[in-house]
Amino acid sequence: MKKILILGASGFIGNALYKELNSYYDTYGTYCTDNTFFEKNQKFFQYDMELEDISILLDNLKPTIIVSAIRGNFNSQLDAHQRIINWIKNHKCKLVFMSSANVFDSFSNYPSYEYDKTLSNSVYGRFKIKIENALMRLPTNKYVIARIPMIFGAVTPRVQEIKTLYDLKAPIEVFPNVIINATSISKLTQQIHYIINRGRKGIFHLGSTDLSYHFDLIKEICDILQLSDPIYKQVFDSNSDRYLAVLPKDNKLPKNLQITTQQVIDSIILK
Repeated sequence: MKKILILGASGFIGNALYKELNSYYDTYGTYCTDNTFFEKNQKFFQYDMELEDISILLDNLKPTIIVSAIRGNFNSQLDAHQRIINWIKNHKCKLVFMSSANVFDSFSNYPSYEYDKTLSNSVYGRFKIKIENALMRLPTNKYVIARIPMIFGAVTPRVQEIKTLYDLKAPIEVFPNVIINATSISKLTQQIHYIINRGRKGIFHLGSTDLSYHFDLIKEICDILQLSDPIYKQVFDSNSDRYLAVLPKDNKLPKNLQITTQQVIDSIILK
C-alpha cells in the first residue's frame, strides 16, 4: 500500500486531500500550530518548517508519496522543498506539488498549457516557479506539478469571503477583463487521487475545460447563493482582456474527472 504524507494537512486543500485519500492509502499529515484535534490523531505530526528539518520526519516515516499543500513563509518553504527534493533523490518516493495558475500571471494574451514557459510578475507566482524549476531538474517519474486555478465549493475560503463581504455590505472585488478558469475542491481531490492511483507523472493543469470572465463567474456565484443586490468593486488592471487560465492539452484526465465552469458554480450549493 502506498504511504502518503500530506504537508499542510491542517489547511483547506491539504485537509480535503487527507479526507479523500485516507480511506484508500496509509495516509499521514502535518500541522503547524497547536490543535487538540490533530494532536489526538496519531496520523498527524506537528511540523514547523521555520524551526524543523523535514528530513527527520521523512527518515522516520519513509513515505512513497509526498503531497505538498503547505503554506507559510516563502523562504522557509523553499528551504523545505529543497530538503524534500534531496531526500526523494535517494528514496523510492514522488512529490506531488500543489502549484498555481499564477506561475503564468505575466502572460495575458492567451491561456496557458502544461509545457508553456512560466513567467510571473507576482511574488507568489515567482515563488511557485522556483520550486517547479527545482522539481523539473529531477527525473519526471519523481514529481507531479499540479497547477490549480481559483477553487470554489460550498465551504471554500473564496465562497465564505463572498458571503462575509455581502453580510458586511462591503464591496466584492471583481476583475471585468480577466478571463479565468476555475475548479471545485471536490473535483480537485478526485483528480489528485486519480493521479496518485494511476502513477501519473509530470505537469497537470487542473482547471475547468472552458473559460469565463472573472466578473461573470462571481456574479453567477452570487446568484446561486441568492445574494440580493451585492456591491461589486470593479478593478481594471489592464486596458484589454487578460487571461489567467491553465488549460490541459498534453496531460488530459478522463472525461469524468474533467469539470466545466457550470459544474464549478453548481458545486457551491452541493454538500
